[in-house]
Amino acid sequence: DGMGGESIYGETFPDEDLNHKVRHTSAGVLSMANAGPDTNGSQFFITTVPTPHLDGVHVVIGKVVEGMEVLMSLQEVPCNAEDVPLRPTVIAECGVLADAPAEPQKTVDLHAPLSKSNRK
Repeated sequence: DGMGGESIYGETFPDEDLNHKVRHTSAGVLSMANAGPDTNGSQFFITTVPTPHLDGVHVVIGKVVEGMEVLMSLQEVPCNAEDVPLRPTVIAECGVLADAPAEPQKTVDLHAPLSKSNRK
């Protein structure tokens, strides 16, 4: 339903640093959605255009590195007046790890430029 759900930290959790260097400067920026200060949950969005008005409001947590054509094709799906797609739109086989380890195997600096070595 697009409403998100409870995160591993509970229903909501406090903001991270909203003044970091990573900004909403292009299409493909992955950010955590919120409904105001300290209301982060498990809802995310990906930009399709530069959105500088979101800087300092939503935390950037990543960037699309493959499949931008899929994102852009989703943007073309016709929607009704409430912005709900007029036909089903599903992303399947998107690479979600079924048996992800309980603890991260590697820490990645999200502020560093992406390279092949830190994409995993």
